[in-house]
Amino acid sequence: MLARLLAEHPEVSGFQGTGVPADEGQHLQSVYPIVSKGRQAGRFAFLPEAHLTESSPLASDESRARLLAEWGPHWDLGRRVLLEKSPPNLLMFRFLQSLFPDAVFVIVVRHPIAVACATQKWSAQRPHELLAHWARAHRIALADVPHLRSVALVRYEDLVADLDGTLRRVFRLVGLEDHAPGRQVTGGVNADNFAADRTPRADVNERYFGRWQLRKRHPGKRVYLALVEARYERIARAFGYGLRRRSVSAPADPLVARLLGDPGE
Repeated sequence: MLARLLAEHPEVSGFQGTGVPADEGQHLQSVYPIVSKGRQAGRFAFLPEAHLTESSPLASDESRARLLAEWGPHWDLGRRVLLEKSPPNLLMFRFLQSLFPDAVFVIVVRHPIAVACATQKWSAQRPHELLAHWARAHRIALADVPHLRSVALVRYEDLVADLDGTLRRVFRLVGLEDHAPGRQVTGGVNADNFAADRTPRADVNERYFGRWQLRKRHPGKRVYLALVEARYERIARAFGYGLRRRSVSAPADPLVARLLGDPGE
């Protein structure tokens, strides 16, 4: 949702109509391994090749030139900001910064239970495995943040609660003014993953929380899910997420709190 909304700005160019899943740049290049395809959703953070830094042998001028050659035809190179969104970027910030020193990174996070429930249909993994993946991926990302020159964080829940305010914060990060304030958020579901239906919807998490709670009607699953919640409550709290109560509040980690701040303030 965030990538599509940002790409609507007249000075931003994102990928659209590429024919690859979700128009993600990871599927449009031959430089680095594609670690999140098919059933690798909810698994890739455990692959050693998924975490790339400036120390990778792939961090070279040749890689930069090849990425530009492969991504370039899908961008309008006359625009000021070129945007690429792929989930594995979460573990590639330092690598991408080594190739593109002026890059700006926006970390998008969402309540771990909603992520687990949404991902399960692709990965066929159990809840504890999906939350373990969320935890590992976000721990790696936080450890990489101090190495980055320009980075911000957006929580999905903040985005739909204050769409204009959140977009204004991100546009400011890349030196742009918001071109179309006054956006509206509604309920329901985007059936096509925000491809053609660009209506921002705010209650999607609740649908997943309901499924999670429904599982707890079974005594055995109730105990299992309670243990899962307890196991990953601390890392979730770092981002302001409560697993037991499925809440959203101020992040416990000072670094996360700073990343949520307005770069213009």
